[in-house]
Amino acid sequence: MAKSYLLSSSPHVFENIDVRRLMLNVILALLPAAAYGVYLFGVPAAVLILTSVASCVILELLFRRLTGARDNYRDLSAVVTGLLLALVLPPSTPPWMVVLGALASIVVAKEFFGGLGHNPFNPALIGRAILLMSFPAAITTWHRPFEALTDAATTATPLNIIKLGGTMADVAAGMGLSSPSQVYLGLFLGNRAGCIGESSILLILVGAAYLVITGTIGLSVPLSLLASTAGLSALLGMDPLFGLLSGGVVFGAFFMATDYVTTPLPTAGKIVFGVGAGVILVLIRRFGGFPEGVTYGILVMNAFTPFLNDLISRKYGFVKGGAK
Repeated sequence: MAKSYLLSSSPHVFENIDVRRLMLNVILALLPAAAYGVYLFGVPAAVLILTSVASCVILELLFRRLTGARDNYRDLSAVVTGLLLALVLPPSTPPWMVVLGALASIVVAKEFFGGLGHNPFNPALIGRAILLMSFPAAITTWHRPFEALTDAATTATPLNIIKLGGTMADVAAGMGLSSPSQVYLGLFLGNRAGCIGESSILLILVGAAYLVITGTIGLSVPLSLLASTAGLSALLGMDPLFGLLSGGVVFGAFFMATDYVTTPLPTAGKIVFGVGAGVILVLIRRFGGFPEGVTYGILVMNAFTPFLNDLISRKYGFVKGGAK
């Protein structure tokens, strides 16, 4: 039986956890999606991934040495942050921009709050959110797979096409498919414009299965997030299956929303967290200016995590003679 890394209740999120092994599990789980992203988009995607990982590791090391803190690069958490950041960026993101994203992820979102275990928000998503707000054109420029990353090869993602009033036939044409009926399978297997790591739902699920089997993550958050996404999409007249297979919702559900530090500890809190993130992302997709809302859905619920921990907690007893 696989050893479980999940916590029931603890004042410190990583108490009694082999952090390095935990992070190594996440890295291994991300490799299929990362490798497929490099296969789709070529050398630029590989350079982006390496730049992001190296920047996060170096920036963490420099910051901790400048502040006199203990080096902790061996725990691999900076590698995980860099890999996650890279996989939620377009393959054409300039290297200098990736370094800025790494700076926001490691220094602003993580080290300023005291380092691993103390950050209130998912570091990789903070990096992406800051880049999206600062350079919206670059972070929303998409390219066709297997083509050079030039202006001539830019295209719209399936979510963009629907957001702009397109049909499934338009999505099929944008993916190079002959029939709208092929769209769902095409999205599941992954051959479309988008962020480096979100293309193949199949490979994302392979990595997610590894995390579940090894006890690295539980299913409360991912399943509640995916269920609320599908349910609200249907209520708002949107295609729920298309909503799950397109964009970054599956990647976000298993690799971003399950972050130990920024999600609640109680199971009920995890469910509320997942439902809330799903609702927010669908509302952004339907009514917001961006076609995708995964980043902000998870970050908004990160802010509610301390309250969910306090409101939905298990009481193990009372001090005799204490207040009633």
